[in-house]
Amino acid sequence: FSDNNFQGIVYPAGNYTGPPYVAAPFTIPDQSDSMLHLAFSEYFFQTSSFAYYTAGAFNITIAEETCNYFNISTEIFGSIIPEVAEYSVTPYPVMLKLMATEIPIISLEQDSFTVEIQGSMEVFAVLPDSTTQLLFTMNVAANTSIAPNIFDQKLIGSLCLNR
Repeated sequence: FSDNNFQGIVYPAGNYTGPPYVAAPFTIPDQSDSMLHLAFSEYFFQTSSFAYYTAGAFNITIAEETCNYFNISTEIFGSIIPEVAEYSVTPYPVMLKLMATEIPIISLEQDSFTVEIQGSMEVFAVLPDSTTQLLFTMNVAANTSIAPNIFDQKLIGSLCLNR
């Protein structure tokens, strides 16, 4: 049986522009006891991240209904940020807008991969007339490691917040 190398790139729909990454060659360890080998390179994850970022997939709005379900309101933010408590004496529901401000960086390591995300979060109070008032904006930088494992025929992952 011969080796077939299929290679591809993930890019946003529409006008194709090359990603800001260069594909590096990699080798798959020889495991003759397996019928099928499936490998994803760091380049695959980088171009996927680039495509999703360009398409706006990392911009998420968490609606008032979801925040109400988790009991997130101006009262909770007011206990952390005094200015919110001064502005909002009456507790109002909130709406959160999360946005990636840079392309997330994905790096493969021996038994895990690391995701670095730069973003911002806007917190809005939802007023009784259904209008929104921006309360504050917060910049966020997160670095997480994800270690996938197969356990009981299921793919699971453990997530660790590095910083």
